[in-house]
This record gives sequence, C-alpha cells and structure tokens, in this order.
Amino acid sequence: MTTHTQGTSIRDLERAWMDEAIRLATDNVTNGGGPFGALVAKEDVVVAIGHNQVTATLDPTAHAEVSAMRAACRQLDVFSLEGCVLITSCEPCPMCLSSALWARVDRIVYAADRHDAAVAGFDDRKFYDLFEKKPKSMWPTRVEQLDLPHRTAPFDAWLAKSDRIAY
Repeated sequence: MTTHTQGTSIRDLERAWMDEAIRLATDNVTNGGGPFGALVAKEDVVVAIGHNQVTATLDPTAHAEVSAMRAACRQLDVFSLEGCVLITSCEPCPMCLSSALWARVDRIVYAADRHDAAVAGFDDRKFYDLFEKKPKSMWPTRVEQLDLPHRTAPFDAWLAKSDRIAY
C-alpha cells in the first residue's frame, strides 16, 4: 500500500493516482499486455493496483479494473470496497462497471473514454449499445431463460441459512 503525504488535496491525490494508472497501462503495453491500468485507493492510501492481463492469463475477465479490485479485496480482507475509489486509465467497460458496482466502490474516476478506446481497436461501444438499446432477441449471443420449477432452490437454501453473510 502506498500512502501519500498529509495536506495533499483529494484532487491532487486523484491526479497522482491517475498518473499512476496511466503509467501502469503504458508499462503493460511495453511488457506485452493491454493498454489499461487501474488502482483502488481508500482515503489517502493506494490499496492495490491492476493492469490488463487478458492475454497473459488467457482470462477474458482479467481487465485492469477487475484485477485491481480483486487485489484490493484480498489486501483489505473484504468483499465490499465501500469507502474506496477506483481510478482507471480508461472508462470501464460494462463488465468492469458492473464489477465496480457489485464491489460497492464509492466512486470511479477514469481518463480516456470508450471512444478513445475504440480508436485504439478496443471497441466496447457495441457492448454498451447492446445493453442500452437492443432487445435480447437482437443480441449476437442468445440469452434465454429455462424456467424450471426448482429454479429458486439455491436462493431458498440461501434464505434458509441462518449464518449467511448478507451482501
């Protein structure tokens, strides 16, 4: 974890953190990875960093934001990142945005946007458009429900569990 000095404004910290996210992304390109970097900070401390590891790990979910949030959760020994900010070199794709929402980060701050990413060949706009505009019947991948009578069994078991941890 990296701590910044007292008296630094949050805006100055965010600029420094964004510089770090951009550096992580740039270094990742130099090392054969994708041009994305992210970090998670809590208060004035950088808790964890992440960079795109999709091709290195053959994991399509290993985006910089997800990698940073996974590392932050491990570092803080939590599954909720309430009280944290996600700083990322590029606007999160729908998967990363959804992950950040599930992680309950307080804020997301990004530099480049989805249009900048598209110019570089990372066109997530079609996914944004898919979720925002097209009915499921027009999606390139079929998404359909198989309605079984026991479809809620896992939820029923969860609700019956007296020692469950709500999230």
